[in-house]
Amino acid sequence: MLAVTGLVRYFVRFVIDLQTRLVQIGGVVRQPYGAWMTQVARNFTDGVDGFVLGKRYLLHDRDPLFTEEFRGVLAAAAVQCLRLPARSPDLNSFAEHFVLSIKSECSSKLVPLGENHLRRAVSEYMEHYHRERNHQRVGNRLLTAGEPAVRPANGNASVERRERLGGLLNFYHRPAA
Repeated sequence: MLAVTGLVRYFVRFVIDLQTRLVQIGGVVRQPYGAWMTQVARNFTDGVDGFVLGKRYLLHDRDPLFTEEFRGVLAAAAVQCLRLPARSPDLNSFAEHFVLSIKSECSSKLVPLGENHLRRAVSEYMEHYHRERNHQRVGNRLLTAGEPAVRPANGNASVERRERLGGLLNFYHRPAA
């Protein structure tokens, strides 16, 4: 991101459910640190709507931010942390593919003008990713149910476009009857 002082790097932490391909953003921060990561783990294991509730494992790379406290919070929720071997991106291919998707479809095409702009862009992309983007690994279906697909009897109904992020992300659909 571009700031008055020059380029600034932000980190976006996420968790992906390998079975459903749903992604949950844990947070966006300029400089992640251990206590922040522990809070992210608490949010993921929240008793009401925690994303990893009912999951058995959490795969993660060897980033030192995955501290003992982070793993302890997950262990308390009966989620076992599995640290992947060094330099093994193929073992985390779904996460790597998600990073490639958000970079190629969103972040490489815009220059966030601040942290709030970046958060909004990530939020808009996540809505698009879950509700409007077809996924080949799940039979070209949407991950979550949005508007039902409408097949007009005559096949001549107009196609409408819904755009996000000023037209960077587009979703084409037929209007409901």
